[in-house]
Formats: sequence, structure tokens, C-alpha cells
Amino acid sequence: MRAVRLTVTAATAVAALTALSACTAKSDAKGDDAIQVTAADSKCETSTKSVPAGHVTLAIENKGSKATEVEILFPDDRIVSEKENIGPGTKYTLTAEVKAGSYEIACRPGMKGHGVRQKLTVTGGTVAKRDPKLDAAVAAYREYAQEQADATIPKVETFVKAIKAGDIDAAKDAYAPSRVGWETTEPIAESFGDIDPKTDTRVNDLEKGQKWTGWHALEKALWVDRKAGAEQQALADELLADLTDWQKRVGKAEITPTSMANGAKELLDEVATGKVTGEEDRYSHTDLSDFKANVDGAQKAYELLKPVAQKNDAALAAELDKQFAALDTLLDKYRTDKTSDGFVSYDTVTEAQRKELSDAVNALAEPLSKLAAAVVK
Repeated sequence: MRAVRLTVTAATAVAALTALSACTAKSDAKGDDAIQVTAADSKCETSTKSVPAGHVTLAIENKGSKATEVEILFPDDRIVSEKENIGPGTKYTLTAEVKAGSYEIACRPGMKGHGVRQKLTVTGGTVAKRDPKLDAAVAAYREYAQEQADATIPKVETFVKAIKAGDIDAAKDAYAPSRVGWETTEPIAESFGDIDPKTDTRVNDLEKGQKWTGWHALEKALWVDRKAGAEQQALADELLADLTDWQKRVGKAEITPTSMANGAKELLDEVATGKVTGEEDRYSHTDLSDFKANVDGAQKAYELLKPVAQKNDAALAAELDKQFAALDTLLDKYRTDKTSDGFVSYDTVTEAQRKELSDAVNALAEPLSKLAAAVVK
């Protein structure tokens, strides 16, 4: 999940805009043509308000005291490109390919709220043609994402049915399986802006005045409070409605080769910041189910992009193959047939084992951060 975002409904005006999303790479480089973005606790300064179409590079520096998130957004708050968890004193380079149109650059100190925004106008120019194999990869990934969403709804219906029957144990069994499809394709859900905060927000990420809804509110009710009453039943119905909305929107998502590559890296970041720490499913301790789904989603995106990545950077593809295999092998150590989600409870995983998992995630994340650049060479 991500920190909550407040959204603006303005679905018109952007129908003609198609973004070829972002490549991200940690860097101190500041190209002469880069937009300098200075983020702080209450400001977001940019060095220009207009750039030509094509590659747009943000040279970001966080001078604030909080971790921040920087995004390039469509007018309706859909994400063109983003980088989360930019720590205080950290620099980062974010590159996107965008067509002519109106956008916003947003800095979100603490990774919450609407953020501080600057207008960005992209004028004229053209975006370079890409390898036809990448178009095939995008089409296959879109189909995969839709399949994941379609498969999620029946599992959520099982979860909701158990809650409405007051069967707490059955609801617990259905909880983790209901999340798998979401977790494999979460960057797509996050790109819409409004669905993720309603379905997957943790209690510590709530905005002031925001009602806590979604999976994690129900997780606490089931594991901590042992409640499946009228309030939880209403939350369950709301969760199903929101996820049905997500299912219908998946086919309209902006998907490009670079958004696939960076989405894969975002899924690894999700593992590093939520699953390895045990913060995501802190009441049920089903974190390893989410962990595996994130890795599977990242691996699917990579496998679809691999023919082009391997042609452009064979060494990188070989390293990614190696690190995905190593992480999959490590996760298999924690499998069990005694639970509905197929993994041991995360509260039984020792600190040493968590570090081993973290090290394996980091070993994969480093080469995975280079995938987007490899597919657009």
C-alpha cells in the first residue's frame, strides 16, 4: 500500500494525453536540461514550468526533515511517474517520457495529503518509436492485470460472505487469499489515486478526519477485536464495491514499458518498506503472502520485458534471473500447507531471518532499478 492521496475528479481534458511513464535511478547527476526540484517540509520548487515533449528529467533534492514523494501527475491526479520514500538530504533522478499537455509536479512531505504542487506544461515535440516487442509486452501485461483483478473479486466475495455470516475463523482464512491479485498489480491500482486509500490504508497512514476502511480495518477487527458485526459487515460491503470499481478500471490504466519496469521496482519497494518489517499485515501476520504476491508481480513484468532487456543488456537480464531465482528459493523455505495463505505466520520469523529476506530483496532491487533504462535504449 501507499500513503493516502487526496484526489481531484477531472476525468475530461486528459483523454488525448498518453504518457510513456518513468525510469527511476538513484543519482546525484544534474543534467543541464533537467528540471531541478527542491522539496522541503512545506515547499516544492521547480526550475522551470515548461519543457518540450519527450524525455522529462527531474533532478530531485529533499532538503526537508521528512521523507517525501515526488510525482508527475495528469490533471485528474493519475500518476505519470513517481518516486516514493526520498529521505531527508537525499537526491534522486526521475525520468519520464511525456507527450504535449498539462501536468503537475507534486511534492508530498511525509508522503501524505495533496502535497505542494507546481504546474508543468509540455509543448510540441514527439516521443521516439519503440520496439514492437514492447507493445506486445504492454498488451500481455494489461491482460495479466485484468486477469488478476477478475480473479480477486470471487475471493473478496468469499471474505465478505464470511464476515456477513459472523464467521470470524472463515473470514481470517479468506483474508490473505483475497489480497493476492491486488498485491501483484498494486502500482496500477495506485496510479488511479483514489482506490488504494479506501482499500489498503494502514492505521498510521490515515489523514486527519479520514475514515478507516478497507482490508486493514477489517484485519484489526478480526484478529484483535474478534468482531464481525454490523460495522464490519458494512466495511466488507464497501471493500467489495471499491474493488469492483478497481476491476472495471484496470483496462483503462496507463501502461507502458517503462511504467511496467518501474512498477516492478515499486513492488520491491513495497516489500522492503512494509512486508519485511511486518508493518503491512501487523495483526494477521500474513505478510509473506503479500510479499510473495509483490515478487510475483514484479517478476511477471520483468519476464514480459525480458526479450528486449536481454537484447539491450544481457548482463542485467542474467543478474535479474539470478536474483529472482534466489529470492523465490528463499521464500519457499517459509511455505506451509497448514495455513490458507500457504506461509508461516510472520511473527514466527526471527530477526536474523528477516534480515536475510531483506538482503535478498535489496540484491534484487538494485538491478531491477536499471530495467526501465534497459528497455528504452
